[in-house]
Amino acid sequence: MAGERDGADPRQLVQLVFGSMAAQTLRAATRMRVAELIGDKERTAAEVAAGAGARPEGMIRLLRALAGLGVVEERAPGTFAVTPVGALLDSGRPGNVAALVLAMADPTMLRGWEHLDEAVRTGEPTFDTVFGTDFFGHLREHPEESVRFNAAMSQSTRATTTTLPRAFDFARFSTIADIGGGDGTLLSAVLMEHPGLTGIIYDTEEGVAQAPATLERHGLTERCSPVAGDFFRSAPEGADLYLLKSIVHDWSDERAVTILSNCRAVLPPDGRVLILEHVLPEAVDPEAPGFAYLSDLNMLVNLGGRERTRADFDELCGRAGLAVVSVTPLGAPNPLSMIEVAAA
Repeated sequence: MAGERDGADPRQLVQLVFGSMAAQTLRAATRMRVAELIGDKERTAAEVAAGAGARPEGMIRLLRALAGLGVVEERAPGTFAVTPVGALLDSGRPGNVAALVLAMADPTMLRGWEHLDEAVRTGEPTFDTVFGTDFFGHLREHPEESVRFNAAMSQSTRATTTTLPRAFDFARFSTIADIGGGDGTLLSAVLMEHPGLTGIIYDTEEGVAQAPATLERHGLTERCSPVAGDFFRSAPEGADLYLLKSIVHDWSDERAVTILSNCRAVLPPDGRVLILEHVLPEAVDPEAPGFAYLSDLNMLVNLGGRERTRADFDELCGRAGLAVVSVTPLGAPNPLSMIEVAAA
């Protein structure tokens, strides 16, 4: 084989191509509450199977696959314990990512990927072809999926909530409008860190549906208002900082310019727009994780959006009457950067 003659190890490609199977293994484990059923103790496969309503012979095969992925470990033949990373599949544990796993491994998220080659050839999302509507239109038609997606986005935001509130000088502003802010997880973290600020959570009716509960849980109902709206039509007035986390990458350049232009239209002279996104280097760093590039393909397949470089953001903001002031990585564990933008 050519790979063997060149000294390349084909096992690397084989491992990569099994990645979709690994994702479905995690999805099944989450749906069957494997981490929750094992808990902090050792459990036999038969005990886990009984709790999950499964056959023991099938459960031990699932558990051994999970052990191969580092999610559980087999302490003795047929007896398993959850690893620290596996515990994050338990929806009852603080900091879990169960909703994110279920959303990203869901057939709704993955069916468009079956036609990735078509998306690459045409530059158009394949989700629309498969489902007959765009991604967010599909969520509007399927409220139960919208709830799951919102929960997943809340979990994916958690790393940002631990770093952003102290990584940016929020004290120079009075009111923050979180554009596409969903259930308010991120803005709540910022407001709790900075008690002098007030906030606006701006999203679709479906997007802000869980926001009142988040605000009440954190005691922020007097300082923050959920507002339903369409960021392609307008941005809410009355803020001097407009926050957009993982919003711009969902959309084509034309639609992203519309969102940013609407923020520019209500931005006071000394106001700022703060964009939180992956900022791709001009060339791929072979030592860096490839997650951002998979996210880029996911944007292409499912939404028609893209991840961008610093030069891309300069051009995008310029078209909206804005100018990039600075780009600052948030730092571990968050892969995003803060792009501070002012009126041009």
